[in-house]
Amino acid sequence: MSDVKDTKAQIPSTAASVKTDSFGNPVDPTVGFARGSIIRSSIDEALRLRHGQAVAAKRVKLLGAASIGVFTGNQRDFPIHADDIATLCEEWVGPGLAAEELRQVAIGHMGGRGDDAVAIFNRTSAGIVATIAALADGKPIVSVVPPKGRSHASVIRGAKLAGVAVHEVQGNNEWLKVVEAQRPALVVVTTVTSSLERLEDHVTLEVVQFAHALGAKVFLDEAYGARLRTVLHGGRLSLQLGADIAVTNCDKAGLSGPRAGVLVGRADLVTAAAARGAEYGMEARAPISAAVLRSLQKYQPEDLREESAAGQKLAEALAQKLGAGLVQRSDLGPMVEEDAVLRVLLKLAGRENEKPVVVPCEATSALGMVLLEDHGILTVNTHGQPGARVSLRLKPTLDALGRTGGFDAVVAAVMKSLEKVASIIHDRDAVAQLVIGK
Repeated sequence: MSDVKDTKAQIPSTAASVKTDSFGNPVDPTVGFARGSIIRSSIDEALRLRHGQAVAAKRVKLLGAASIGVFTGNQRDFPIHADDIATLCEEWVGPGLAAEELRQVAIGHMGGRGDDAVAIFNRTSAGIVATIAALADGKPIVSVVPPKGRSHASVIRGAKLAGVAVHEVQGNNEWLKVVEAQRPALVVVTTVTSSLERLEDHVTLEVVQFAHALGAKVFLDEAYGARLRTVLHGGRLSLQLGADIAVTNCDKAGLSGPRAGVLVGRADLVTAAAARGAEYGMEARAPISAAVLRSLQKYQPEDLREESAAGQKLAEALAQKLGAGLVQRSDLGPMVEEDAVLRVLLKLAGRENEKPVVVPCEATSALGMVLLEDHGILTVNTHGQPGARVSLRLKPTLDALGRTGGFDAVVAAVMKSLEKVASIIHDRDAVAQLVIGK
């Protein structure tokens, strides 16, 4: 069962089981990429984020807010009404005023049942961590992911917090045997990963039915899937797949923001997850919940279709420059794996036969900083939270291409930025200066 990964969330991997990237660097099993001498831990990822924020702020001060286009796929607006500030955003009474309206619109969005409950978290990751911590019941988690995909880091971290192991299996593999062998209290199904690998609905339905037959609860990570599956692929609404509980992200795949996680499902399970999240300080405060309500109310599937069409056109343009073999095409735009980015940089520098002084995640972070500082192209490579994927992904939000000059300008910016990073790829200290500012 080569595609089944047993992650002892509370125990470091042994040397014999360590996976490596294509350069021979050991991969951190929690985040799925190799760490180096610059990005050594989540602390360094946080430093990179702060530096990216400083670089973005400097550009805005010089050239204005319209000089930056967001290519993370996260719109992150804050769509409250003026009169919400003194009512729904008020911390004591506001949540009660909005509660039933929010519950109804969230249930509709996720295809839930009339007696389902809703909880809002400050991040989707927070909702995942809290749900796993609340519902694992001391038993190993089984995480079913799309073919070629992997669990979000929050699944691993939630299991670690719960003190249980994670058994990850791809949806085209022998997931049935894993679920049957482990007899989990909770099965987590990732329908669409952050790299946009997708699990077919019929597989999710089969997992749900089998897990329920064994007495397990099923939790869907639908951060992207709640809309990407349904709008672009004609799939069922999240909870119509039969799961007990599901979470989605309020600022991606057609939703405009704010950054928040929307958890919907069986009232007892949502309440347990919300209580655990409150213990950890993960709950969303009243202004966030008010903005989630307004975001769900104004959601239009056509916005996602527009984002997808723009991403496909950008992928085609980038593939013509870099080569179709390097550029992968997702539903929302092009992606180049981090190992491939480093190989391109080494080739441009004429150093293909040298051992690189940086690891792939450091190379893509450096590329992201140049794209941001020189061209106003903001990516997850500068603004991703600790644990975010480190491949080069360009998922344009609705106004991103207009702000950065259009398809040809973005492709030209990528090529120029690759050349600039290639000129220092042999210099570890210069890359560190670029990535974390020191």
